[in-house]
Amino acid sequence: MTLRRANRRKAQRLRAVVDCLPYETRVAMLEGLRRYDRIIVGAYTDRTGGVCPMLAAHRCGGRTDFRSFARAWDGFTSAGRRARRATERELRTLTAQLEASLWEEDDRRAETLRTAPPATRPAPFVHPAPSHRERAWLGPFRRWDRYRDAVRHALGRETAPSDTAPAREPEPAGGRERERASERERLQV
Repeated sequence: MTLRRANRRKAQRLRAVVDCLPYETRVAMLEGLRRYDRIIVGAYTDRTGGVCPMLAAHRCGGRTDFRSFARAWDGFTSAGRRARRATERELRTLTAQLEASLWEEDDRRAETLRTAPPATRPAPFVHPAPSHRERAWLGPFRRWDRYRDAVRHALGRETAPSDTAPAREPEPAGGRERERASERERLQV
């Protein structure tokens, strides 16, 4: 079961890489597979004139250097250290994947040409302005009493947060007045 799953994964990877090839390269590779009778795996060329599918595509006009295709093709074919001729099954699989990929691309292109662009664009979604309750939680609070009122309101303990500033607490005796007086004395001297 794992061997079949591994083979399926290799075929899916090859298909994904084939779909990533440029359209012209896929067309050229399909033409190269039909033109050259000796397609090999495991090398770019061999001594007897065999070529890999990417070189066949290159010779037929598909000028692309796509190394991930070479890795996926060699992985799919379980290429060893030496170049060998691709089997009929491997060539049929690659041809079928190229044809299916080209058909899907042709269908997408035809669909794109059939559909007219929309005459008007839909208006962008505008978020409504937040209500007073929502605003209480949107920004930071600079004062503790406002934050406390917002929390009480959110918990339902109070009817509405107070918008008026509460009366200031009296400062400890001699706080700012003492500082101001000492500042005046220092400046006068």
